[in-house]
Amino acid sequence: MAARWADEDIAATLNRMHLPLGQGKTWTAHRVGSIRRVRGIHASLSAEKDGTWLTLRDAAQQCDVTSHRIRKLIKVGLLPAEQVVPSAPYQIRAADLQSEGVARAMGRNGAPCHLQVEN
Repeated sequence: MAARWADEDIAATLNRMHLPLGQGKTWTAHRVGSIRRVRGIHASLSAEKDGTWLTLRDAAQQCDVTSHRIRKLIKVGLLPAEQVVPSAPYQIRAADLQSEGVARAMGRNGAPCHLQVEN
């Protein structure tokens, strides 16, 4: 995860996966960064935000829709997204938001989020 995500995102994912540190402590960005530096793992370039990869929240803001709508598009397979491990943040290619099917689903403002998926 360190290759693509900031320490705070990694900490949140590890906590969602119920993977505690020793003595039952939870993960924080500082603790992830400390372990990463000790192990010689390079930090991600996510702070640069070059626009190639987006988080679910970033994709929703860019398309002016809710995160629920983006999650629904991912669930039905209309919007490709990757996860490094289960419970990790979704990684969405910005270019995939421009596809015809995604654009059509995004344009349904105010309509229920019932998507018809074509095989």
